[in-house]
Amino acid sequence: MRKTIFANGEYYHIYNRGVDKRGVFMDKFDFERFLQSIEEFNSEDPIGSIYENSFIKDQIKSKKKKLVRIICYCLNPNHYHFIIGQLVGRGIEKFMHKLGLGYTQYFNLKHHRSGALFQGPFKAIHIDSNEYLLHLSAYVNLNFKVHKFKLGDLVPKWRSSWDEYVNEQRGAGLCKRDVILDQFKNRAEYKKFAESSLIDILGRKDAAKSLESLLLEQLGD
Repeated sequence: MRKTIFANGEYYHIYNRGVDKRGVFMDKFDFERFLQSIEEFNSEDPIGSIYENSFIKDQIKSKKKKLVRIICYCLNPNHYHFIIGQLVGRGIEKFMHKLGLGYTQYFNLKHHRSGALFQGPFKAIHIDSNEYLLHLSAYVNLNFKVHKFKLGDLVPKWRSSWDEYVNEQRGAGLCKRDVILDQFKNRAEYKKFAESSLIDILGRKDAAKSLESLLLEQLGD
């Protein structure tokens, strides 16, 4: 039985990693497929498959009732982080089930493997204050910096909603950014806040044992 009870209108930190700490995003196409899956599977209606759903017109897709509100995300080589708000009953559970199952089927077929890809049920922590939400948004958006990945890498080892927050015309456009950005004068102010917040978070956790390590320890060795 899951300890965290999901409620409509509330926000949650969702995270998981590959089984046996294995990589779950092996190249840029895996990242792109997962991001596409986030968008396509966020619907109360069954979509059949991403391929079948690609033939449905955008105006029809936009009318479908969404399960969750994506606030921000970061995909790293062997794990992911989300901040998600639930919109309908059991929305988070339904969304994460469809996302995990659909991506695992794609990954296993492409990489000639079978079995579970992610390490058990996803982990979820209730975000119980606005202050927590703001600081966690910085941690998730800038999670690639926790792992010392660089913006200029020729083959990026991560994907993040950071661009959606600081560059209006960039990013995948998956996030409901105004939940965070409306609390700041402009994007530049949020950027300054987020970068400062990340330094404070890692400083308090003593960089060698960052919040990242503590979170992923909860997934087991």
